[in-house]
Amino acid sequence: MLRRVDADLSVPELMAEIGRRARLAAQSLSTASPDQKTAALVAMADAVDRRTAAILDANSRDMANGQKAGMSAALLDRLKLDESRVAGISQSIRAIAGLKDPVGDVIAEWDRPNGLHIERIRTPLGVVGVIYESRPNVTADAGALCLKSGNAVILRGGSDSAHSSGAIHEALLEGLLAAGLPDDAIQLVPTTDRAAVGEMLMGLAGSLDVIIPRGGKSLVARVQAEARVPVFAHLEGICHLYVDASADLAMARRIAVNAKMRRTGVCGSAETLLVDRIAAPTHLVPLLLDLKSAGCEIRGDSAVKDLFADAELATESDWSTEYLDAIISVKLVDGVDGAIEHINHYSSHHTEAVIAEDLRVVERFFNEIDSAILLHNASTQFADGGEFGMGAEIGIATGKMHARGPVGVEQLTSFKYQVRGNGQIRP
Repeated sequence: MLRRVDADLSVPELMAEIGRRARLAAQSLSTASPDQKTAALVAMADAVDRRTAAILDANSRDMANGQKAGMSAALLDRLKLDESRVAGISQSIRAIAGLKDPVGDVIAEWDRPNGLHIERIRTPLGVVGVIYESRPNVTADAGALCLKSGNAVILRGGSDSAHSSGAIHEALLEGLLAAGLPDDAIQLVPTTDRAAVGEMLMGLAGSLDVIIPRGGKSLVARVQAEARVPVFAHLEGICHLYVDASADLAMARRIAVNAKMRRTGVCGSAETLLVDRIAAPTHLVPLLLDLKSAGCEIRGDSAVKDLFADAELATESDWSTEYLDAIISVKLVDGVDGAIEHINHYSSHHTEAVIAEDLRVVERFFNEIDSAILLHNASTQFADGGEFGMGAEIGIATGKMHARGPVGVEQLTSFKYQVRGNGQIRP
C-alpha cells in the first residue's frame, strides 16, 4: 500500500505512482455494482464509529500542534473534532450510502427520424484530486462521495490535520476492503511536502480528471491559477443577507444571528447585512443589538453609524472582505434595487439571502442576482450539501460549469451518449 511505499522515492515518483494506482482503481470502480459501493460505505461508517477514540486521539495531537503554531480560532474550530462531530462524519457516510447511485442513470433519451435511439448516460469523472487544509471531515466526505459516484480520489490534506485525516482514512480503507473494492480507490497522499500539490496541479501525467481545493483563499487562488486540469471551487464566500422593508422583523432577527454567528468560520456565514433604508427606523437597531449581544462586531456605513453608535465605521475594503470571524459589515440600501446593485458588485457568487414578505421583491432578487445559491427567508448557513439532501458535499463551486453550488454525487459525474441503431448509415 502507498502508506508503506519506499521512503526513498522522490515526490514526483511518489505522486506518479499514486496517479497510476488511482487510474487503475477508477477503471475497477466504473463497473462496481451499486450494492458493492453501498456495502463499502456502510462498512466505512461502522469503522468510523469503532475508531472514534483513535480518531479523537489523533485530532488532539493536531489541535495541540495548531495551538502551538498560533492557528486562529476560526481555523482551530475547523480542525476540531469531538464525539458529536465524529458521529456526524459517520452519519454523513451513511446518508451518502443511502443516496441513489447516479452511475448509469439515463439523463435523457430520444428517437431520431432515421430510427436511431439516443441516450445520455451518467458516467464517473474518473480520478478526482482533492487538496484541503484544516477540515479533517473532508477526508471522509470526499472519499465517500467519490466512491458513490464511481470515482477514485486522491486526497492531499494539510499538515495541520495530518493525524486526524490519517485516522479517518484508515476507517475508509477498512470499508473498501470489506466490500472487496481496491484500497487504491481512496488514497491519502503520505507526505506533507508542498511539492505534492504542484504535482497534482500538473495533472499527474494525465491521471487526474478534476481538482477540488478546500481551504483558504491563497490555496484556492493558486489551484485556479496553476491547475492543468478542470477545477471545481469557490475563491471565497462573501455572502450577503438583505432585509427588505416587507420583512417580518422577528424572523429577520432570528435569521441574521444564525446566518452570521452559528459558525463564523464556514463559507456560508453572512459577511454583509444589507437593510432597506425604509425599514431602518424599525428594523436596524433590533437586528444590530441582537448581533452585538451574540458577540459580533458591527462595521457600518455612515448612515448605520448615525443610528447605531456602537458600530465601527466601515471602510471600502469591508464590503469585499470574507471575515470568517464574528464581524459583519452593515449598509443601508435603497430597497431591492440597492441590494441587487451592491451584491452584484461585491459578491463572490457563493450565497445570498433575502428576507421579505413581498414576493415581487423575492422574484427580482432571485432573477437578477447570479450567485450559486439564493435563499428566501432562510439562513445563509444552509449553503451545505448535507442540508440540500446530498448527504455531504465535496465543496461548493461558484463557476459556470455543470458543478455549481454544493458538489455532490451527481455533480461528480459526466455523461456519455449511447446510440442504438439497426444498420443506419449516414447519406
